[in-house]
Amino acid sequence: MKTLFSTKEVAQFLDVNEKMIYTLVAEKGLPATKITGKWLFPKHLVEQWIEANTINYPQATGHLPPYQGLLIITGSNDPLLEKTISLFNNTYPDHIAVFGNLGSMGGLRALRQNLCHMASSHLLQDNEEEYNFEFASQELNKTPAIVNFCRREQGILIQKGNPKSISGVPDLVRPNIKIVNRSISTGTRLLFDKELKKSGIKGESINGYHNEVQRHMDVGLGILSGNADAGPGIRFVASLLGLDFIPLRWERYDLLIAKERFFDHGVQLFIGLLHEKTFLDMARSLEGYGIKTSGKMVFQNAPPKD
Repeated sequence: MKTLFSTKEVAQFLDVNEKMIYTLVAEKGLPATKITGKWLFPKHLVEQWIEANTINYPQATGHLPPYQGLLIITGSNDPLLEKTISLFNNTYPDHIAVFGNLGSMGGLRALRQNLCHMASSHLLQDNEEEYNFEFASQELNKTPAIVNFCRREQGILIQKGNPKSISGVPDLVRPNIKIVNRSISTGTRLLFDKELKKSGIKGESINGYHNEVQRHMDVGLGILSGNADAGPGIRFVASLLGLDFIPLRWERYDLLIAKERFFDHGVQLFIGLLHEKTFLDMARSLEGYGIKTSGKMVFQNAPPKD
């Protein structure tokens, strides 16, 4: 079993007084759960929360070697991206693309540390209109080039036929409903937490809120198996698994690229592939995706085209 902090222990861990802990839970989303009337804090989630809220980092000392055929992509998980990586590897046999599923924030950190060529991200800004720019400026020393990969529809996945009569986010607090959630470093979790805040709901009041999985598909499988009634995710997974879907919003899912690596051969091949008929036909065959801006540069405050 993973370590659980008491209120006193987490206060010592964070080097703050105990009263501040309750403020951090209420206002800053410090991960916590209440069992038998007492607050408990999973150590691994507290550590993730600290990392997710860190904004100042030392300059990275390591660098990717010159491009020699290995294209490294890290960040947010997406089924269309996985299919596109396979398409890239089949189309260009002299190159290999690999993906590290770290969540959107993890992808930005890997980009800052020069561990990847591209980071996939869909972090919704506070104005709920733009994506990624503010997070990139906080995380990175230099503004990256941003290329749109796709647009996709985010929402709540629910069991086929909606047996629990879930009509929206407010219903998730009902005691007969259990959810499966995405990890704290993901853009999907960020969106979900924003929706909870709009509805005046604290995550800890939802059964299963701290049951975190790493992929959209894992959310869908958890619901399909009956282990959960609902969870945040994308429409494509609901369509693939025969689940029902409550839409929340269309989002922009981007590739962030360090400017000094933008013209690496593999990077340019991958971006170019997003304009090819093979990719476009594949994406159009998948429900819940929009590709009008795929492969195009994204600039802050540009109007949406999809």
